[in-house]
Amino acid sequence: MGIELSALLVAAALLLDRLLGEPRRLHPLAGFGRLAAWLEARYNPDGRGHRLHGVAALALLLVPGVALAGWLQQQPVVGALFSALVLYAAIGLKSLHQHAEPVATALARDDLDAARAGVSMMVSRDTTALDAEEVSRATVESVLENGNDAVFGALFWFLVAGAAGALGYRLVNTLDAMWGYKTPRYLSFGWAAARLDDVLNFLPARLTALSYALLGRTRLALACWRTQAPAWDSPNAGPVMAAGAGALEVRLGGAAVYHGQSEFRPALGQGAAPAGGDIARALKLVRHGVLLWLAALAAAALLGWGVGHA
Repeated sequence: MGIELSALLVAAALLLDRLLGEPRRLHPLAGFGRLAAWLEARYNPDGRGHRLHGVAALALLLVPGVALAGWLQQQPVVGALFSALVLYAAIGLKSLHQHAEPVATALARDDLDAARAGVSMMVSRDTTALDAEEVSRATVESVLENGNDAVFGALFWFLVAGAAGALGYRLVNTLDAMWGYKTPRYLSFGWAAARLDDVLNFLPARLTALSYALLGRTRLALACWRTQAPAWDSPNAGPVMAAGAGALEVRLGGAAVYHGQSEFRPALGQGAAPAGGDIARALKLVRHGVLLWLAALAAAALLGWGVGHA
């Protein structure tokens, strides 16, 4: 797939996302999640599944769909339409806004219960006892991290390997979100999904972090990325959130409760703790990052066209 066609398909997918948003019914990723839950119950029924069980389940869920997508994307005419639709289904820019904006609205009217309910749809931590500052922090962290997972990562792998790349990336990302926890049930069974997600996100996460840095407080963002990200548990979320926090000049990290256990996470960024208004700033950072990637794609396409027609 040439860079010119890739740029057109990316623009088409983002336009579909802007106009239609996430499918409310029969979303492919929701159906995939149900299939993954069914398969996990059979490969890991007692919660003591070994790594090989997780590898087998991962292969069964990934290989057929990705192989089919790889074949379909190469078909004349239909391949381009299929690729645009797959990328549309893989990205979630509008969905990110639809989840985060109600939290900011609830905080603005001091409706903490609604804000907690809203952020509970975005994060895996316990949100029942969060105060307004903690809700704001959790939401900003989720926006920054999901900017990579639900937007830039899918765009990156689409540009690398077309529809098959975007599909494979999002399926692995979904499995990591379901199985990638360090709990007794998933520590071994979810190992393959978590490690593959780390590998696939290595380059996209750093490009996302660089995008955030370029669009905000650049020097501070780069300094936070360099000095704070290594202390974060996740090798990819650390750079993304450290650079994003620095770009926004807010302080993230701190205590959070996951699966009934309190965890203290290293500080990220610099400045005041985020408030409700910083949620909109984080969303704006992601949107502007998308525009930056589109501009880079357009420039590459024009350069390629110019070279091809010289």
